Amino acid sequence: MTDSKTASQQESNSQDKQGEKSVAARNDGALVTSQGRTSIADTVVSKIAGIAAGEVQGVHSLGGGAARAVGAIRERIPGSRTNHSQGVAVEVGERQAAVDIDLVADYGVAIADLATGVRRNVISSVERMTGLEVTEVNITVHDVFLDDGSEDEGPSRVE
Repeated sequence: MTDSKTASQQESNSQDKQGEKSVAARNDGALVTSQGRTSIADTVVSKIAGIAAGEVQGVHSLGGGAARAVGAIRERIPGSRTNHSQGVAVEVGERQAAVDIDLVADYGVAIADLATGVRRNVISSVERMTGLEVTEVNITVHDVFLDDGSEDEGPSRVE
């Protein structure tokens, strides 16, 4: 009985390692082939990560105070585009990427759950679209947004 458990555990471990190898082979094969190498710019990864983070319910906006202020001014300029990578910093290597995200959470959202959701969505989107392995997603929550009905994006005060 012990031998059969050991054999099945070894088989399971072998399958896990093969699965890891196939993921690694897919990632390596997608970016480095005999026909050439594909490199992905930091701005591409930061834009993907920013859009993915913004899709998570409970994320009010991306960026710290200064980045949000500059973004608000930029959006008021006619013909300007939304900066999807605001509040996102990345380090991109040949096969891996690390992401740092600064955000403002909506009031009432469980921040730990929000961070888990953002992390999951960013990793999924970046890995699927680029073939890069995301090694870490660090999240800093700079503020909590309380919707008091005004159009001001700054923090609301209850007095």
